Amino acid sequence: MTRILRRGCLAVFCVGVLGYLAADQRAAAAERSVWPFFAFDNAVGRDQGLKPEEQAEILSQLGYQGIGHTGVKNIPELCQAMEARGLKMFSTYIQVNLGGSEVPYDPGLPQAIEQLKGRGTALWIHLHGASSPSDALDDRAVDVVREIAAMAESSGLPVVLYPHVGFYVATNQDALRVVKKVDRKNVGTSFNLCHFLKQQDEAELKGVIEESMPHLMLVSINGADSGATREMGWDRLIQTLDRGSFDLLQLLRLLREKGYSGPIGLQGYNVKGDARENLQRSIKAWRELMERL
Repeated sequence: MTRILRRGCLAVFCVGVLGYLAADQRAAAAERSVWPFFAFDNAVGRDQGLKPEEQAEILSQLGYQGIGHTGVKNIPELCQAMEARGLKMFSTYIQVNLGGSEVPYDPGLPQAIEQLKGRGTALWIHLHGASSPSDALDDRAVDVVREIAAMAESSGLPVVLYPHVGFYVATNQDALRVVKKVDRKNVGTSFNLCHFLKQQDEAELKGVIEESMPHLMLVSINGADSGATREMGWDRLIQTLDRGSFDLLQLLRLLREKGYSGPIGLQGYNVKGDARENLQRSIKAWRELMERL
């Protein structure tokens, strides 16, 4: 009887160990996902005054692979903090103004490009100047983007257009129009889920991804609601990854099917609550999505 009990206990123990190992392997597989996964700085306490070391520590502890920065300041400090923990600055968000006679971008951009040399950080640029396209502004956009692309090329950096509601490049179609005219190898576009949902119907998703794929360099996602999305506020179109009724798995499967292998960033604009808790919720949802994928 004692031997039977021992064997029974051993069997239970082995099953438990195997189950633990299987779960551990699934978690490891999720970590080695198809895409590097990073968080926008607006999800990592940017507006709460967190220092680069604090941001890097949170991301490292939770399992993110890096950050999406904003602007051209504090780049050496942020890169140092990230790289000390094996993380990366995947992008920095740059404003470009096409109207007027002033310098169209921050005067600190050339120095920032030098500071980012060899790091592969994307210059994620949003273009301003009018709410509707014109040949004159397209020509101006081509000149400015080519100018930035030439500087970026010398540092091995991509230049990626950021479609944003209400800006000159508002939709994926706008971005593709400009990217094709620019015609530079290191210039591409991105797919931003919340801005897509605000301007287009979900039924158009597959077509937009297919059309963008030859030039697609970055993707941003977040939790969002499904339905009449054009009428929704940002509080419903930008949520933590575990919230909202939009089928993120459908989007990720589409990206995988079409061959996208670049980074994916977590958009966190104006999401209420504690930054660390929100990031924890989102990384947990990301791992579950990777396991299901």
